[in-house]
Amino acid sequence: AGLALAGREVVVIGAGIAGMAAAAALALKGARVRVLEQAPALEEAGAGLQIGPNGVAVLEALGLRDAGAARASAPEAVELRDRDGSLVARVPMGADVLARHGRPYWQLHRADLLALLEGAAKAAGVRIETGVRVARVVPGVATGGGSGARPKLWTEAGASLDADLIVAADGARSRTRTHVFGGGAPRYAGSVAWRALVPAERLARPHPEIARVVMGPGRHVVSYPLRGGSLVNLVAIEERERGAEDGWMRAGDPAELRAAFAGWAPDVTDLLGAVDSVFVWGLHDHEPLPTWARGGVVMIGDACHPMLPFLAQGAGMGLEDAWVLAHELDVAGDITSGLAAYVNRRRERAERVQRAAAANGRIYHLSTPGVRQAAHLGLGLLSRLAPGRLLGRFDWLYGEDVTAG
Repeated sequence: AGLALAGREVVVIGAGIAGMAAAAALALKGARVRVLEQAPALEEAGAGLQIGPNGVAVLEALGLRDAGAARASAPEAVELRDRDGSLVARVPMGADVLARHGRPYWQLHRADLLALLEGAAKAAGVRIETGVRVARVVPGVATGGGSGARPKLWTEAGASLDADLIVAADGARSRTRTHVFGGGAPRYAGSVAWRALVPAERLARPHPEIARVVMGPGRHVVSYPLRGGSLVNLVAIEERERGAEDGWMRAGDPAELRAAFAGWAPDVTDLLGAVDSVFVWGLHDHEPLPTWARGGVVMIGDACHPMLPFLAQGAGMGLEDAWVLAHELDVAGDITSGLAAYVNRRRERAERVQRAAAANGRIYHLSTPGVRQAAHLGLGLLSRLAPGRLLGRFDWLYGEDVTAG
């Protein structure tokens, strides 16, 4: 283990994907790690997520490649379709991604990925405490000679903890970001998202082994199979003016979802018709922050760079953050310089992914008929004449392996 992590006491706030991955990675480098999770138990609301080869690299480095492969689906392609069902473009995935990047593109049930990460963290000696709400975090203050007060936190129950390092993995509504780093509340990004899991037996015909994106003016629907095709994950996005519906996750009305996409392609109508329970929430993002680390407190994942879901990289960026944080602390001479190296490696990439996700959303939602037709025609020509070019647009994203350095 490196000088900065061996035997150090670390507290991770939040047992989501970024937090659990960071706990495992830090413990593997010799830190003594505690995870504080506000939920009463480690149970995650069911939903699907996608992990590109860049995220799979981190799971592999954590020893989870085989266990992940046993639970994941690998789509043969991504199909972009118009709301009438006509094919706009097909991007080969599956074997093409594997050949191009040496690792697969996975789709997983979120609960399955969290269970894998929890197992890796516990095997590395991490202590996980549920039902603990953190009220306040105070960064440490450096004094002469490079030493000083350690960062400290207080729980809502009144307990206090100090540690050599506090990792805030407390999500897009991070209280640590607000209290320690001066970041405001996330801003509403102009769309709401519905999420549902549909048992495959309710569908008129099986969902193919692909990710399907059906696009229309101001809205789109993404779907893909999970757990060996027994479930279909559904995400539907609709642009909306700010209103009551932009709050955090709440139960939605399936009839309202169906009305928003009435008259769309038969596959979409079939899928939405099979939804009996759905969650809906407003999509939010946040202006880039000046720094992610201060006085032995550091942010990772959605806490410091909440992402719109149009590139499916929220989980992937959280995994990358976790690995880079542990690696840079492991090779640093002290925690302060290790945290500076982490921020230096991660900020520009995370902000590029945020911008690319927002751009993807704009392409999906084109409303002006002529512009939309021209864009779809261009995508279709590119996918037929040079299919590798469409996939190659994201080589900078999927081809990055943060574990190689």
